[in-house]
Amino acid sequence: MQVELETIVKTYGTKKALDIPSWMLKNGEVVGLVGSNGAGKTTFLRILLDLLRADRGTVRFNGKDVRHHGRWRARTGAFLDRSFLIEYLTIPEYLEFVGATFGFSRKQTAERLEPFTSFLPMTQLDRRRLLRDLSTGNAKKVGIVAALFAQPALVVLDEPFANLDPPSQIRLKHILADMAADPDRSMIISSHDLGHITEVCGRITLLHSGAIKQDLATSQDTLSALNAWFTSEGIASAT
Repeated sequence: MQVELETIVKTYGTKKALDIPSWMLKNGEVVGLVGSNGAGKTTFLRILLDLLRADRGTVRFNGKDVRHHGRWRARTGAFLDRSFLIEYLTIPEYLEFVGATFGFSRKQTAERLEPFTSFLPMTQLDRRRLLRDLSTGNAKKVGIVAALFAQPALVVLDEPFANLDPPSQIRLKHILADMAADPDRSMIISSHDLGHITEVCGRITLLHSGAIKQDLATSQDTLSALNAWFTSEGIASAT
């Protein structure tokens, strides 16, 4: 799926949270969105998903304004935070509900979930717990799987590696890399984990104070370049 942002501006009071003249995610691209806290990453993703309206500008999926055409929703998998979950359901109940929204039978949902079983918290105790009773990391795993198992054309994730233990981070990195291999799937992943994000993503967009400061294809030098950027930013903010 192709995504275009044009003349996007969002302000909160006197503060301009986002100011993006143009940005594009081409069909089949996997883009990492990086930036310090308050850089505008979550605002960027919420506007992209039509969860938050910009003060000015347009978001288009495959050339159509997201505000006026809703078919993109059935082809999009996203997880930004726990508000995406239905906290009074158990893990199996929630995943069956998500599968049903995509038109899957219980059997089809179970089949599509099979590749994710090693990532999900699925002990007998976990299966009986309500989502509201799960740890932050385990709840995040459920939300990520819910966004991915339907094999959507567009994947949008906000800080997917945060709050996960190291083995789960590694499993997730492999899951995302496998999904990114599909030439018809586009992905945008916001993360503070520069190592994982440069491994998974073929392009990096760097936000700072609501503006795009860098937009570059990943290479063997990208991680060093990003580390240098954030080191210099940290020095500047401390002086």
